[in-house]
Amino acid sequence: MQGVTVRSAPVPAVVVATLPGAENAGKPGYYTVQKGDTLTRVALDHGQSWRDLVRWNSLSNAHLIEVGQVLRVVPPGSSVETKGVVVQPISGSAEVVPSKPAASSPLPAAGTSSSTAVANDDGLGFIWPASGNLLAGFDDVKNKGLDIAGKAGDPVLAAADGHVVYAGAGLRGYGNLIILKHNNTFLSAYAHNQALLVKEDQKVNKGQKIAEMGKTDADRVKLHFEIRRQGKPVDPAKYLPSR
Repeated sequence: MQGVTVRSAPVPAVVVATLPGAENAGKPGYYTVQKGDTLTRVALDHGQSWRDLVRWNSLSNAHLIEVGQVLRVVPPGSSVETKGVVVQPISGSAEVVPSKPAASSPLPAAGTSSSTAVANDDGLGFIWPASGNLLAGFDDVKNKGLDIAGKAGDPVLAAADGHVVYAGAGLRGYGNLIILKHNNTFLSAYAHNQALLVKEDQKVNKGQKIAEMGKTDADRVKLHFEIRRQGKPVDPAKYLPSR
């Protein structure tokens, strides 16, 4: 009986799809998309415009990002890419915070007077966006801003000069939302409106009426107002004048 040679069939090569930006995972200035993220949420948590994220990452569809995809969240050439950062979760997403905040612009401490707080807002001079009573103050875990009472249709004002980086209802829990970018440090957000009176990319002035108060995605008529410093929610009361 002659010997039989058994030849194994060639094993097909396994093609592993690499998600965009995977080579930058873990690097300062980049963020790995998590389950439940939207581009608007990622932009807000990093103090950026979603349109800038589209441009910096050459995204063909702003409504389609994948879990595990790595996004640039700072401008190309930004100094943050060469400095250490700390990544901390915010409401299931993440934020980039410099590990050593600049000594020249510390966050106001609790109990700081309004005049001192305003001196640390890059000269923006924030004003109250609505005149109603305060329903709920800032809580680092439960409430990322201030809740201000009012009646449906009451004016919502821009708290400082800036331009509109988001106007829509695509961020869960915020209803009809406006986000203003004031400079490279500060954003402000205005949620639950019944009507939005400005459009994306529009410039606005401090005190300008930008929306009408409502209760979209809320249990009552109110304005939820946030100030974010480098994407991190901070207590707006520390940046607003005393009433």
